[in-house]
Amino acid sequence: MDQPVGYFDLNIEEVLEHWPTSFAIRELIANALDEQAITGTADPVISKDGDAWLIRDFGRGVRYQHLTQNENPEKRRHDDVIGQFGMGLKDALAVFHRRGVEVMISSPYGDLSTSLRAKEGFPDIRTLHAGVTAPARPDEPGTMISLRGVTDDEVAAAQRYFLRYSGDQLLEQTRYGQVLARPDGQPANLYVKGLLVAQEENFLFSYNITSLTKSLRQALNRERSNVGRGAYTDRVQAILKQCTSAEVARPLAGDLENYRAGGMHDELAWTEIKLHACRVLASHEQVVFVTAGQLAFGGPQIEYAQEEGYRLVLVPDDLAGKINKLQDLEGRPMLDLDAYREVWNDSFSFQFVDPADLTPAESSVYGLTELIIDAAGVEPARIGVDEILISETMRLSDSGRTIYGLYDPAERRIVIRRDRLAAPADYCGDLLHELTHAASGYTDGTLDFEDALTEQLGLIMAELIKAGRTG
Repeated sequence: MDQPVGYFDLNIEEVLEHWPTSFAIRELIANALDEQAITGTADPVISKDGDAWLIRDFGRGVRYQHLTQNENPEKRRHDDVIGQFGMGLKDALAVFHRRGVEVMISSPYGDLSTSLRAKEGFPDIRTLHAGVTAPARPDEPGTMISLRGVTDDEVAAAQRYFLRYSGDQLLEQTRYGQVLARPDGQPANLYVKGLLVAQEENFLFSYNITSLTKSLRQALNRERSNVGRGAYTDRVQAILKQCTSAEVARPLAGDLENYRAGGMHDELAWTEIKLHACRVLASHEQVVFVTAGQLAFGGPQIEYAQEEGYRLVLVPDDLAGKINKLQDLEGRPMLDLDAYREVWNDSFSFQFVDPADLTPAESSVYGLTELIIDAAGVEPARIGVDEILISETMRLSDSGRTIYGLYDPAERRIVIRRDRLAAPADYCGDLLHELTHAASGYTDGTLDFEDALTEQLGLIMAELIKAGRTG
């Protein structure tokens, strides 16, 4: 190595005692990645040559002037760069010196190495200096840094700080950052512009924040690690609210089902995120949002929804109350169980059964129709009934319960569900019930209808008693 032509005082004595060597290597990798992002040159290369680890970029090349501590406005303006404070290289050199790592920095503008020397004008104070020599590779672009005295594990640990080398799977890109798949069996990673700054044990996803808030920028300490959640919560929420893909919405919505056991991930503690995930999911899939109670006691509409290919998504009661007021990303109403029932009823059509197609047993029960009408003491045409029909299918009630029969005044008909022909008592009861609706004009659930039905049953019973005495 040539004799230095000058020494640049780094003005460092003993600092950063708690920094491991991997932190220092991290700073060099960050600088190389930033240079690649700014210049659009080839990706940096991290390799091993004998006992030395090499970090090389293909950018503009480092100069001794870069050793001054100065905020870098160029990096502040660039969206993709990691560093900006002008401290990384000096900090790294200080740590390498403390840890006994030999460093050589080579670029077309000169080669740099470090040593302790007396501070100019103050011989009793020794500080770290960079020795500057003529370039050994003046025709090769970029910067080459050689490190001797670092281990393979320390280099691997430094690389794990970067999204570039993590292998984390991208799920969705937004204007504020990226949603990433959480590593299997590992905490979720929180990156800022591709650099790991925190980990979360109970996040569903990992995140890379590329658009920083003022509070997050201020929270990026010198170590750029262990950044508190309060600094990035707003940005994580903003990223999730920008997501429109099923790859993100499905796991979020699926995680809602863990609320009863207290096992939801922390993103689902934010109501806006829960609602947005439901909106996105409804945009991609046929879903009906149900509560635990509805799932347990929802009756036939639960079965109908599943038979029609709808996915049932379990949500907490408080969330269910908000869903029916929302639309999905395409502007379509979102379906809770009540909304599904309305849609199902609107599209409903009877499947009428020709009496000739009834089984002998069913025909026998259906043949009781005239006897029931006579017992009720009504004339069907006078009370608005022209037909009494049998159907394979039936609408759902307003509460979602099964309906066995109905009176349709607009069509002047009574319709009974076919399976009620399996027992005479069921068919007789249903037909008398609907005849009372037609005769009285009252609807279910009213005292007037109960009175009318009670009167009808009393009349029938009185006739039966009378017939028994005179027979």
